[in-house]
Amino acid sequence: MNAEPPDPLEGFDATVHAPNRLRICALLDTAGEAEFGLVQQQLGFSASVLSKHVAVLMDAGYVEQRKAVRDTRQRVWLHLTRRGRAAYRGHLAALRAIVGPSDPAP
Repeated sequence: MNAEPPDPLEGFDATVHAPNRLRICALLDTAGEAEFGLVQQQLGFSASVLSKHVAVLMDAGYVEQRKAVRDTRQRVWLHLTRRGRAAYRGHLAALRAIVGPSDPAP
């Protein structure tokens, strides 16, 4: 019996799709782990906007945080979980399937 390849559109993830959360996932996918303040600075978000979106990603099990004291201040580092990385990459595949192959301009 031939199994059909999985439909890439099944990877579309509404949690990841929100533009700010997509940008957070993209940054964390590349960085591996990043300090909250650096994510905030890189993306140009206020602390409250970043916190709100990170909370949604954490509730979905896509992002975890690690807290530690550095330079006498408590710091928070963020990273994608395995589930979060899979959701992000599946979402990218779904977006690529929706828009089709890119055709370089002549």
